[in-house]
This record gives sequence, C-alpha cells and structure tokens, in this order.
Amino acid sequence: MLSSPQRAVPLATQVAGQFKQLIAAGDWPVGSRIPPEHRLTEQLGVSRNTVREALSALVHLGLLEARPGDGTYVRADSELQVSLGRRVAEADPDDAFEVRALLEHRGSRRAALHATAEDVAHLRELLDRRDAARTGDLAGFVEADFAFHRAVVIAGGNPLLAELYQHLSPVITQTISDSAGLDHDSAVHDLHHHLVDAIEAGDPDAAEACSVALVAEGRDILRGSAS
Repeated sequence: MLSSPQRAVPLATQVAGQFKQLIAAGDWPVGSRIPPEHRLTEQLGVSRNTVREALSALVHLGLLEARPGDGTYVRADSELQVSLGRRVAEADPDDAFEVRALLEHRGSRRAALHATAEDVAHLRELLDRRDAARTGDLAGFVEADFAFHRAVVIAGGNPLLAELYQHLSPVITQTISDSAGLDHDSAVHDLHHHLVDAIEAGDPDAAEACSVALVAEGRDILRGSAS
C-alpha cells in the first residue's frame, strides 16, 4: 500500500523506496506490469516528474524494465539478484555451471536430510509437470525444470541457500535452456526421478550423486554443442 511521502529526504528517493518495498513484498511480482505513472502520481500525491525519477532509478538498478509503448515491468525482486545475475552472466560458462552445481549438490543433499512428506509430494507433482513439458514448448520446459530444481533446494530447509538459488535464476534458466536437448536422453529423465526417490528415502549420498550426474550431463551437452 502506497503512502504519502515525508519531506525529510528527497521525494524521488522516498518514492523509489516504497516501490522497492512493493517489489520485495510481492505486491509487484517479477514479470508483472506496474501501474501507469498517472495512477502512481494520484496515489502518492506527488508530481509525475517525481514518480518518473523514482522509476528511472529502479530501472537503472535493474529492478524494473521500461518497455516503450507497453509499460514498465518488474525485472527482479532484489538488487542482490541483479548484481549476482550480471556477475555470473559475465563469467565463463563452465564457471557458471560450477556455481549452479555447488548450490544444487548441497541442496539435494540437504533435501534428503530435511524434506518432509509434503515436500516430497510437491516434488513429485513438479516432476510430473516437468515430464509433461518435455514434449511442449521450450519456455514451458525451462520454467518447469527450474521450478523442480528450486523446490529441491527449498526442501533442504536452508532459506539463505534457497534465496541465493532464486537470485541466480536468470543464469540457471539460461543453462537449462541451452542444455534442454539433453533431456531427450532417457538416462537424464530417469536421473530426475531417482533424485526424488533418494530424497524420499532420506539418502543424502544418493541424492547428491544424482545431482552431480545431472549437472555433469548438462555441462557435457553444452561443451558438445560448442565444439
């Protein structure tokens, strides 16, 4: 909920701070189009130039994206996601894969130790969606695959690890997209199911081994396509 800003600091800074809070709270979800400038101006009781300056600051930070003729959209929900995403995007693809591997290997191991029955049921539901998306469009598959692996990390019960994984979502989804063709291999398909089985069985070594194999397959397919 927007409130009228106080006059102690520059209005644009205060307004930008309120917009950040809306993004962080999920009131303005990532991917959504925010209200137009004139509506924000009315709600805040400030000038349109002030709102425009606040929005411009968040566009510069990478939290918002201005699309001429369409509107302004939420691009990320934290500055950490933006900065990490930019840094990893500039890295060597092998290095980016290693970062993903570290998060997923640890997340899979923790999931086997901490996942509840509800977590496992949710993972199987997401796995079903992922399986169904294998024959659909690429974007749908990438979304389903990322949702599954993110849920594995979340099931590990370490909120900081899960947050870091989410912040790296642009880079991770890109690696998923680049290596999506490997999923036609039935062995890779089976590894995802074995991973959930290991988590359900409470076997951290087996869960981590599945994660290691999955990431290795992804790295191999990318190296093969680049050669």
